Order: sequence, then structure tokens, then C-alpha cells
Amino acid sequence: MEIEFLLRQTHLFESLSGESLKALAGICLNKKAEKNELLFQEGQAGFSVYILIHGAIQLYKTRSDGRRVVIKTLQKGDLFGEVILFETNRYPVTAQALKPSRLFLLPKHQLLCLLENRSFRDEFIGNLMGKLRYLADQIQGLTHLDVRERFILFLREQYGEAETIRPQISKKTLAEAIGTTPETLSRLLQSLQEEGLLKWKGAVMEVEPKFWKEGGK
Repeated sequence: MEIEFLLRQTHLFESLSGESLKALAGICLNKKAEKNELLFQEGQAGFSVYILIHGAIQLYKTRSDGRRVVIKTLQKGDLFGEVILFETNRYPVTAQALKPSRLFLLPKHQLLCLLENRSFRDEFIGNLMGKLRYLADQIQGLTHLDVRERFILFLREQYGEAETIRPQISKKTLAEAIGTTPETLSRLLQSLQEEGLLKWKGAVMEVEPKFWKEGGK
């Protein structure tokens, strides 16, 4: 029952019928990941799909020069690794825990068996398509945002419009997540502090309410 309850709390599965949710819960395996643990690596053969229950997972690709390119920082309820069900047998990115995390692991062969049921398949694929449309809109929107706007969007999506934030990730990791360099992020933080909008000291970020209004501008 706990697994069904937790699945129901996720955006991806909140609209599943009771029968489909029960079937999905029946193949879920609990998985705990320690900070910095790799769940899978780019190019590795894929045998499982994952759902993040709590914690933080980062998906990234590694360039030829060894630098990381962050694809997404996952939030509670996010499904990832599902590409191995439809397009390729190998993971196209690396998944790493940014802090201790709890996940559900869905074995690929069992999930494929569930997808043979037309009713389950229609619901599951329908929800996935909704997720893909959201991601496509998000990616399109990011192409015209500057670093300041991407920073605000990241904070809002991860923490809501909170006045006190404890990021639990490094500034370097945050810079990667919004597609910029640590140096550029440091300059942005300095500018926001001088404007009296935000102050990041130690593990705590204090945010003024006006920061959230029209991008703090």
C-alpha cells in the first residue's frame, strides 16, 4: 500500500487507474542511493527504469574533453531511464545522486510485460507523452533565457518561491544545472546580493520576496 500511495503522489502516475497503479506497484523494488553514487553510466546496458521518491539525482553527459554537461536535475516523482524501453538498450546519460536518495527501481523485463496489456500501455504511454511535451516546452523556453532567468527558474522549480532555501548542492553543480560556469554564477550571486535580492552564505540561501517578481528585475 505504501508503494501505491507514493506512486500516486507523483505527477506522472497520479492519473493512473487503480488497477494500473496496483500492477505498477507490484514490480517496484526499493533502492537507496548514497551521495555521489552512480545509478548508471552513459553507454551502459540498461535493465531498469527509475522513479525518484526523495532526494536529488543529476543526469549528465560527458564531453570528449572530460567536462560534464548537465541534462537535468531530477525532482521528487520524476521517472528516468525510460529510453531503454523504446529507443535503445543503453543509457544515453549518467545518473548520479547529489545527496542520499530513495528510488523505486522498475525491472525492464517486468515493465515490458505490463506494457503488453493494452489498458496499462495506453495509460502509461499517455502519461509519458505528457511528460515529453512538458520537457519539449521547457527546452524551447530555455533557449531564449539568460543566466539570471535560468537561475531563477531552477530555484522556483526545485524549491518553490521560498524565502529560505538550503540547496544541498554545490555552486559548481548548480552552475552546471543551469548551463553556465561557476565564475558566471559567482558574478550573478554577487550582483543579486548587491541588489539586496538574495544572499547565499554557507548552506543557507536567503531570498527576498521581490526576487520572485518578474525575475527580480
